Amino acid sequence: MKRLLIAGCGDIGCRLAALLPPEQWQVSGMRRRVERLPEAIAPIKADLQDPNSLDAVDRAWDAVIYQATPDERTPGAYRRAYVTGLENLLARVQPERLLFVSSTSVYGQDGGQWVDEDSPTEPGRFSGRILLEAETLARAAGGIVVRFSGIYGPGRDFLLRQVRSGQASCRDQPPQWTNRIHADDCAGVLAHLLKLPAPQACYCASDNLPVARCEVLDWLADRMGQPRRGSAGDGLDNGHDERRGKRVSNQRLRASGYDFIYPDFRHGYGAILT
Repeated sequence: MKRLLIAGCGDIGCRLAALLPPEQWQVSGMRRRVERLPEAIAPIKADLQDPNSLDAVDRAWDAVIYQATPDERTPGAYRRAYVTGLENLLARVQPERLLFVSSTSVYGQDGGQWVDEDSPTEPGRFSGRILLEAETLARAAGGIVVRFSGIYGPGRDFLLRQVRSGQASCRDQPPQWTNRIHADDCAGVLAHLLKLPAPQACYCASDNLPVARCEVLDWLADRMGQPRRGSAGDGLDNGHDERRGKRVSNQRLRASGYDFIYPDFRHGYGAILT
């Protein structure tokens, strides 16, 4: 039986544990509030930012997944969660396989370009810069970096609430490209990479269809029986903002053998609405 430590075990970690055969994997989840963990996950109460609390992880692990999240959206909180926490954990453990959960925010491209694992990473925001620093730490330890795009799913329904309230807005031209991945596929990708015989050092994890924001909003409005978002010129568009976002390629991940549960937003949001 293999031993897996999920450091920062939240929603995706719990979904992952449910996918792993219990006769093959013994899953431990580390977090500050372990009472939220399901019974199938062995609890480890610890704080990644406090080295003195990490005695319980001083053991041999076949795999470690690092998916900490910051307490707030500030540079200090991001650094504590991603850099300091990872440094503290790697000082204690040397797993056979390390997966570091990152984000496509490490890309600064904003003109509608396609990006993949080999594209330049020049983020304009502090979050992307700090994640890149943490990625470097993980890779130096032999880790695999997984860059998720925008995660959605049960409990992650911001866009649905915007459509329901009539507050959703977008512009038709130039299109604002968006990328997303369902939470179930996040767990599926991690499970896939745990067992992949010879994984590469980095994977972009996003569904098969980068799509213009307006297309998603109109489709959701139709499915939910809500008015479509306003058109340009009614005060709901973004004026002269020419940012177009980026389009994330998942070709490397798909070539490795991963088959998406929800290959595009219609499948994913359709399942939620049903």
